[in-house]
Amino acid sequence: DFSTLPTRYPYSLMVPQCTTEQVLLDRLAEHGGKVIRPKTLTGVRQDAHGVTAQFEDGDVIRARYVVGADGMHSVVREQAGIGFSGGQYGQSFALADVRLTGDVADDEVVLFWAATGLTVVAPLPGGTYRIVAPVDEAPEEPSVAFVQHLLDTRAFGPGRVTVTGVEWGSRFRVHHRVAESYRAGRVLLAGDAAHVHSPAGGQGMNLGIQDALALSAALATALATERDGALDEYSATRRPLAQQVVTLTDRLTRLATLPAPVRPIRNLAIGLAGRVPAVRNQLAWRLSGLSNR
Repeated sequence: DFSTLPTRYPYSLMVPQCTTEQVLLDRLAEHGGKVIRPKTLTGVRQDAHGVTAQFEDGDVIRARYVVGADGMHSVVREQAGIGFSGGQYGQSFALADVRLTGDVADDEVVLFWAATGLTVVAPLPGGTYRIVAPVDEAPEEPSVAFVQHLLDTRAFGPGRVTVTGVEWGSRFRVHHRVAESYRAGRVLLAGDAAHVHSPAGGQGMNLGIQDALALSAALATALATERDGALDEYSATRRPLAQQVVTLTDRLTRLATLPAPVRPIRNLAIGLAGRVPAVRNQLAWRLSGLSNR
């Protein structure tokens, strides 16, 4: 329950990623900025006075600093020689946005800790639901029949909910990695270029946007004072927070993918812990991202 959290927004909000992107693009445009797409970076070279970025189309941009916010396979991070230590879980996950009819709530996210495996059902705007489930060798494109089987055997049970269509689906494998540093000279990292982890708890986007806010303030200070101590502080402050999130999501993911024989014990333990107010409050504090500010 997020309603008691110290924030003006004491709730979780489920929206498609495209909605969040459009809000950010509109805000950028209000301030006179723009995003150029497509634009493929091929090289980054820095010296004592600035950074030169080269692009596939032949363009060259010179700047005081470069921010790599270009995702898990960050060219900026690789060009800067920053390590990205961690690993990958062996199990695959199925992901599908579907339309459902029947006994399903449209105002809460539900996690089914079934003995046959975890299934997450999350409502989205427009009457669709996002289904996420760890599955051995998940199909590349989940079908109606596949998702229906998941919900019948690992969620609501047979006959209670019907899958009427799959809007979009895929499979994915989860990495857990943190950059060895968020700074290499005039190159800085933020978002998924600096940290990737399980989607358990939905913390990745908040963490990345908080990176951007902290980095923008540090860059403004560095440019105004001609000193770069604020950039070192950014790296020193944000990296431990990412490590904390990766640790939490790793525990949640390992809980979700425990072998079948121990799942009943896990489910009993979670049920008991869920009755303790302190446990519920602490989990809400962590999952909200407020603990990472």
